[in-house]
Parts: sequence; structure tokens; C-alpha cells
Amino acid sequence: MKLLGTSLGKVSWRLAAIILVIAAVFSYFDDGPSVKYTSMAEDLKSLEETFRHQNKSCFVLGASGETGRVLLQELLERNLFSKITLIGRRQLSFEDKAFGNLVQEVVDFEKLEDYAAAFKGHDVGYCCLGTTRAKAGADGFVRVDHDYVVKSAELAKAGGCSQFHLESSRGADKNSNFLYLKVKGQVEAEIEALGFDRFSIYRPGVLLVDRQESRPGEWVIRKFFGAVSAVCSTSMAIPVQVVAKAIVSNTVLQPELKTEILENKDIASLGKSKGK
Repeated sequence: MKLLGTSLGKVSWRLAAIILVIAAVFSYFDDGPSVKYTSMAEDLKSLEETFRHQNKSCFVLGASGETGRVLLQELLERNLFSKITLIGRRQLSFEDKAFGNLVQEVVDFEKLEDYAAAFKGHDVGYCCLGTTRAKAGADGFVRVDHDYVVKSAELAKAGGCSQFHLESSRGADKNSNFLYLKVKGQVEAEIEALGFDRFSIYRPGVLLVDRQESRPGEWVIRKFFGAVSAVCSTSMAIPVQVVAKAIVSNTVLQPELKTEILENKDIASLGKSKGK
């Protein structure tokens, strides 16, 4: 047992050392936060008040996931929309009365064409839908993170949605040799081609959240970045609560371009500000 403990200890230290080197490299080459998000956030409170009176509606994809759950809570707390619809493969149960006015549309993602009506009549769409290769396999990952997401965006656009917010990933690149980053990059490009009036892409780093089904390796990585981010800024990790706040705050801001990409530090900068 002592030998086993010593071996595990060595592995943990080696893993921590590798992660530290990677974090240092990315932090060195990473750009600072965009000034536009810092300055625009100063007027967030008044912008939210104006937006609130426009009587808009939205839908959320992936409300049962890590970011989706927190995003939904943030939307309810900020009270920006007159109607919030959850679109998912199953009905979600909530104990809090604040969730009582939500509309839920249960769909079969393998037959989304049959559920076009669920995507009609929304002004804003939020997509936090996704899985992992470890959980669903390579084919399952592509089906969920690419096919389901792109088809949902197509139906949303056809249904009148003008603003689409997509949770992507740091390093997303349609030309990447890594399946995960390649798929994320392809999705970004294909949704941009749909021509939404506004398309916002969020590329967070490692999401700092306690995931119940985390594997040991994931747990170590999350704990490591959580400790690092507590004492210094890192471009590789971010609390999921900050991501959700940034997405909601950015909804009411006026972008400089039809398609905007918020990297991890942009998200962190904007997520620090919160209107009410």
C-alpha cells in the first residue's frame, strides 16, 4: 500500500508539473482582455433595463449541462426575457418556484426536422449543448456537438431567431488535427454562414466546476487550475459562473461585428460585471 501511495504521489506531481508548464506557455502568449468589453460593461445596468422593456423571448439548448444550468439561473435572476423556453431531450424538474414559468419543449434530436415549431418565435438562442468523446465515443460526439447543434441553429434561424450565442471551446479551429477542436471550429463556421443578425461565440478554457462524474484526471486538472486562478490570472481556465454571467451580459451589448468571438480573457473580463 505504501508503494502504491508513493507511485500515485509521483504521478500526481508529474501531472501537476506538466499542467503548470502548459499553463505558463499559454499565459505567456495569450493577449490581454479586450478593452471594448471592459468599457461597454460600465453601462450594463441601463442597457439591461432597455432590453428588458423590449419584451423579448429566448430558448436554451443544453440547460441540464454544466454551463446551461448556471446560464438558466442567471437568465432568471436578471429577468431580461418575458419568455424562456428550454429545448431538450427530456423534461427537467425544478424545485424552486422561480423556474415555474419556464416553457419546456421535449424533442428527438435525431428527428429535429419534426420539431421545427419548438424553435419558432424566439428572438435569442443560447446553445450550451455538448458531450465528450469519452462519454459518447467519436461518432456520438460528432453527432451531438456538430449535427445537433448546427441543425438546431438552422431551425432557429428559419424560425425567426436573430441572435445566437454559442458556447464553443478555447482553441476551436476547423483545420485542427484534434477532433474536439476541429468539430468546434466547423460548427462555428457553419453557424456563421447561416447569417444571423448577431452571432456570438464563447471560447472558454477549462471550466472550473465540480462535475459529479469527473474522472480522476479531470478532477486533478480542475483542482489545479482552480488553485492557480485563485492567486493569478490564467488564460486556460474559468469558473462556469463567470461564463454564464458573461453570456447574459453580452446579450444586451452592441457588438462591433455581426460575428464576434470572445476568448477566455474576454469572457472573464465581461463576467466580472453584472447589471441588475
